[in-house]
Amino acid sequence: MDSSEFRALMATFPSGVTVVTADDVNRKPWGMTCSSVCSVTVEPPTLLICLRNESPTLAAILRTSGFALNLLHDRGSAVAELFSSGNDERFDRVRWESDGRTAGPHLVDAAHAVADCRVSMTLPVRDHVVVFGEVFRVRTFADATPAPLLYGLRSYARWPDERIAPGA
Repeated sequence: MDSSEFRALMATFPSGVTVVTADDVNRKPWGMTCSSVCSVTVEPPTLLICLRNESPTLAAILRTSGFALNLLHDRGSAVAELFSSGNDERFDRVRWESDGRTAGPHLVDAAHAVADCRVSMTLPVRDHVVVFGEVFRVRTFADATPAPLLYGLRSYARWPDERIAPGA
């Protein structure tokens, strides 16, 4: 199969938008936009992310065995773009917090929730690594509307206000 066909297929599958962040051993922040996220199990609470082998964020995660998963709200598209750009000054352009208990920077203005995770397992798959993270803390922001930012069809969108009932 041609990779462009696969990309076209996956572009039609909308997903939530996150920014994965980590501090390296020198406490320098790293981060990247990631839509390859999935819950794995509730007990223990575990999720997975998929990152490119060459990613400096992945390198920081592997060195420190931790990461933060920032779930972006519907006003976070500019931050999603910034963290997918490779801009070296991305953390200078956003407000973030990291105390001694976080697994990575929390993007306080762009996220409606953050999960701090410890790496429990990794699985290399070709040019990516699947990273399993056990969630040890969840932070929600009272002033952030939990309206998730979505990405699909190569554009951002807000979670729809119109709901469709199951079975409808």
